Amino acid sequence: MDGNVYLAYDYPLLSTFWTMLWFFLWILWFVLLFRIIVDIFRDDSLGGWGKAGWLVFVVVLPFLGVFVYVIARGKNMGRRQIEQAQAQKAEFDSYIRQTATTPSSADQLAKLSELRSKGDITDEEFRRAKEKILAA
Repeated sequence: MDGNVYLAYDYPLLSTFWTMLWFFLWILWFVLLFRIIVDIFRDDSLGGWGKAGWLVFVVVLPFLGVFVYVIARGKNMGRRQIEQAQAQKAEFDSYIRQTATTPSSADQLAKLSELRSKGDITDEEFRRAKEKILAA
């Protein structure tokens, strides 16, 4: 070799900027493509053949398919995403309410033991209630 090669001299700052810009746009393109694919499967108003048709269109002709999908169905993409987020939140809230309000068997047994120690229930009533709790 006749000399050292310096990357900074061979690849100027503006070229680095353009490379980063194209790389960013390339990543953005894939994010949009996968978001559209997820939206195709999320949409309940589309039938199986409609989903298959859009999926083939988006996969076979990705640029044209994505742009046509965004123009034709893009307005409702955000609405479907909001509906799904609200449904997930409602499901989560329901689970939290159910879990928080249902006392565990250990809590129920502790309350029964306390009632028995106070003399509010007999040993026989305690035994039957304990069997019911442990059976559930």
